[in-house]
Amino acid sequence: MKKFFSLAIFILLLGNMNIALADLNILSCEPEWASLANELGGSHVAVHSATTAYQDPHHIEARPSLIAKVRRADLLICSGAELESGWLPMLQRQSSNATVLTGKSGYFEAAQQVSRLDIPKHIDRSMGDVHASGNPHVHLDPRRISIIAKALTERLIKLDTENTRHYQQRFDKFKTRWEKAIKRWEKIAEPLKGKRMVVHHRDWVYLFDWLGIEIAGSLEPKPGLPATANHLTKLKQTLRDNPAALIVHTPYQNNRAARRLSKLTSTDVMELPHTTGGTEQTETLFDLFETIISKLTGAIK
Repeated sequence: MKKFFSLAIFILLLGNMNIALADLNILSCEPEWASLANELGGSHVAVHSATTAYQDPHHIEARPSLIAKVRRADLLICSGAELESGWLPMLQRQSSNATVLTGKSGYFEAAQQVSRLDIPKHIDRSMGDVHASGNPHVHLDPRRISIIAKALTERLIKLDTENTRHYQQRFDKFKTRWEKAIKRWEKIAEPLKGKRMVVHHRDWVYLFDWLGIEIAGSLEPKPGLPATANHLTKLKQTLRDNPAALIVHTPYQNNRAARRLSKLTSTDVMELPHTTGGTEQTETLFDLFETIISKLTGAIK
């Protein structure tokens, strides 16, 4: 018992030591931004994510441990576009860290750096969980990640000017590798153009827009609302004349409705990693897109 306790203390101290040695302590709201921050910051940043690939970023509990992490952060990176509106404001208030409040230099919102899809012309409660600023899942378009990476590099430099050269060099290397990867992914994914797929939630809008995939329907009758038998019956009728190639969902979404629609329409179901850490093979953003495209192209063959 004493050995276990000593080991736990050692791990805790080691973690705190890494934070102390880093020039910037970064907390991301979602795993994808932690991956990007590590790519751009390297040894000069200590990065943690408030969520995992197995959690719905719309609904997170503002736990005391998260409040403590926000309190220690020099930079808070989030998707924005109201994705974290149910829990992030509470963390910001209770952390008493003015640096990471919205609008301050220690707060970076990825969705604000790029153009967004699904921006509604008007909103009312009957529409379900609709985001006024547009679809927040911008990380699933690698072209937008390029833009976000440049803006994030500029923010790192602003917060840590002494290491400007380091951050700029990291960004230049990332950009070269990323642009080369995009061209390769687009070539591999050519067979996906024009394919129709059913989604659970409109998480995949940016990915499908990039690859030319059509959303054939959503398992949610309205964003954020669970599937109903009546809605699935309507989807079955819709798909009868114009079938879908796949029904896709994320690791954190219940696959019950997907399996039900699969039986009704004889359409295959696929679980796709929505962010880094969604599978053992998706540690980085490069891994994430590699895995997603490999799974999709493999399925339609």
